[in-house]
Amino acid sequence: MSNREFPIHTVQTDCQDCYKCVRRCPVKAIKIEDNSAMIVSDLCIACGTCYKVCPAKAKQPRDDLARAKYLASSNKEIYVSLAPSWITDFPGISAEQMVAAIRKLGIRGVSETALGAQEVTAQTAKVLKDSHSKNEKKLFISTACPAVVEYIEKYLPELTPNLANIASPLITHCRMLKDKFGSHIETIFVGPCIAKKFEADRHPDLLSVAISFSDLRQWFKEAGINPSSLTPGVYDVFVPKRSEEGNIYPIEGGMLETLKAYKLSDEIYTSQITGIYSIQDELSNLDPDNLDRTTFLECLACYGGCVSGPCTNNKSSGLQKRIDILKQTSFSKDSGKRKPQYNININYRAQNMPTQDQNFDEAAIRKVLTKIGKSSAEDELNCGGCGYDTCRNFAKALIQGKAEPEMCVSHMKEQAQRKANALIRCIPSPIVIADSKLNIIEYNEEFRDTFWNEEEHSDIYDYNNLNGANLRDFISFTNLFSASLDLEQDIHKEHVRHEDKMFDVVVFNIDKKQSVGGIIEDVTNSEMHKEKIAARAKEVIQKNLATVQQIACTLGEHMAETEVLLRSIAKDYAADELEASDIQIRTNSSENRS
Repeated sequence: MSNREFPIHTVQTDCQDCYKCVRRCPVKAIKIEDNSAMIVSDLCIACGTCYKVCPAKAKQPRDDLARAKYLASSNKEIYVSLAPSWITDFPGISAEQMVAAIRKLGIRGVSETALGAQEVTAQTAKVLKDSHSKNEKKLFISTACPAVVEYIEKYLPELTPNLANIASPLITHCRMLKDKFGSHIETIFVGPCIAKKFEADRHPDLLSVAISFSDLRQWFKEAGINPSSLTPGVYDVFVPKRSEEGNIYPIEGGMLETLKAYKLSDEIYTSQITGIYSIQDELSNLDPDNLDRTTFLECLACYGGCVSGPCTNNKSSGLQKRIDILKQTSFSKDSGKRKPQYNININYRAQNMPTQDQNFDEAAIRKVLTKIGKSSAEDELNCGGCGYDTCRNFAKALIQGKAEPEMCVSHMKEQAQRKANALIRCIPSPIVIADSKLNIIEYNEEFRDTFWNEEEHSDIYDYNNLNGANLRDFISFTNLFSASLDLEQDIHKEHVRHEDKMFDVVVFNIDKKQSVGGIIEDVTNSEMHKEKIAARAKEVIQKNLATVQQIACTLGEHMAETEVLLRSIAKDYAADELEASDIQIRTNSSENRS
């Protein structure tokens, strides 16, 4: 079975790698894979705890709504088995309105799962009375909650024989519907439980599909149906009849209340346990052979009962929900007189759990513990931050490939601190980290040596420990740090003067409004070198300008002399040309006269 075919799965792209599901999963059925918390189906009991606590909604029940819609649109006769806790999830809607709304979805009829619960109570009362009459002194564990059955089969297989050999109210109800309306019908369960999908997967001949109240609400929305606005018709009633005392099953101790009507012997001990953690505590290390009387335990995986199921939407208090359930519950004269009518026995068998009793080599455990910084028993904090109750159990999970070293909070903190310290220590420039009040949190030796003033600081601070000292007492440019805190921005400022030195300063936010760091680079020598270069360049430029001016002056004198000479030559040339012209004119005149 692929991860998405399992009743609950991880939407890998939504997982934020927070490990909250690991911490809260009662059976640690979570494997960290590719930086995502994936469900280990062989270990999961589908209690829905991870779905309820996941802040990113990365854990999701299998989407069976499409399958339900397909059935409703087919030509088959579809009946809905509606969990009695519906009344707390759809407040203000009458039973007739709810039936009318569901029938508008293409459903032939709506029946109450509580009818199956009443049959289960009758069967259970008979089993307990028979056991007591035979003086068997046996332990019986209720099978109404599939998550509890899954937990016992997988993690307490020695108690599997103590599961009451009676089907759950849902499977019993489906059998009743098949007997009443025909084996050809299809059934859809609607309720607050993810684990009911197990029952649909294992009993497809009785239960076609299991969806949640959230799915039903979505179905209504898509179909444009508002149950509260409907006017029910004459056929909008529960079939084949209304339930009575079975409606009390969704609350803690509800099943025991129905058993009271059967007047069990005072020597038969009954008790209820709700919440998978409480069930773990109560049933672990329990030896049924030590019981001195017939004992029946009503066990529900959700605290307070099914009204607190993982797929419920009503956030009212548990007390209010219990009162709402009691309002719809009635005990008639027939209560306590019902006779078992259906063959609904189920033989439960323990599933093979190869990892349950896995032996771990001590050397391998110690090697893994050392890898996460747990070199001695004193290093094993057992803080539970990784999701496992002890460091050794976390090491076992690492060996199994279910966990990653990064899940150890203390290890990651120490590793981060070592890296930060190494960086601060090795960077040659002064570094300082301060809190929102500009008190020093971290610094390196370069910072201390650069800004320590023996006369000013020796009477106030310890040279070897400046933690807690006010940054204002050491540098004059704390305005950059304050501005970075206020603006929540990094600031880079060049050529910042402090006393007789020059610095380039980079201030960066670490925690918004809480802490800020600064890298301070002493550029005094480089700036002085630049100033010398600039002065020398200026000197050279001045000399060059003088030379150019001298050249220009000389060139100017030469140009003037040349101009005078050329003008003189031009003048003389012009005079000669004029004289030659006059001679030619005179010559021509003489020839003409002759």
